[in-house]
Amino acid sequence: MARPAGDPAFEDLTARARIRDAAIRLFADGGFGNTTVRDIAREAGVSPGLLRHHFGSKEALREVCDAYALDRLIRIKEELIFEDKFTSPTFLPSVHPTVLQLYKYLTRALLDGSTAAAALFDQMVAQTEQWVEKMSPGVTDDRRAFAAVLVGMQSGLFAMHEHVSRALGIDMLTTEGHLRMSGALVDFYLNPLLDPELTQKVRDMKDSLRAANPPATAATEPRPKEHES
Repeated sequence: MARPAGDPAFEDLTARARIRDAAIRLFADGGFGNTTVRDIAREAGVSPGLLRHHFGSKEALREVCDAYALDRLIRIKEELIFEDKFTSPTFLPSVHPTVLQLYKYLTRALLDGSTAAAALFDQMVAQTEQWVEKMSPGVTDDRRAFAAVLVGMQSGLFAMHEHVSRALGIDMLTTEGHLRMSGALVDFYLNPLLDPELTQKVRDMKDSLRAANPPATAATEPRPKEHES
């Protein structure tokens, strides 16, 4: 994804795309709050005025980066699955650096504690919910919860980057480290950790707890005490 100024591929990008890509790199490395408009303009090889012309503000630029990162990752996954590019000898090597950069960007964005980060997480859950409905409609009876937990689990791996890398003995954001982590994820998803009997017991327990603790409603919520005269 990173292309130095002077590289023909860099020069072929529109100024808007160069600014977006530069912002993604810098936001991923240093965070939104620690990155200035001048930093992004310098990285993109443009003037701060041109950045403001295209995006208006750093906040608006972040919204564009969020949308692009999510859309690009989904498109890559769809190409792998629906166009069977797993068998392509060139596709994965060509997109893998981009995948790592975008995961790094999204993780940093989710951890900054802002309203924008909360909106981004909600968007990721909604898109994951749509993906589950499309790819595995029978996997759960609560797609919303399934999607929220899945996004949280995968984002958590990148949020725990330092610890996971130490456990693996290699930086998980290098190609080799990410491939090792991805292999473990494939094994995790392929092999259920609960046998059918235990799974049913857990579901029965969940139903029993839900029946014993119904959600509060207007009719069941305690009424406030009236002041004594």
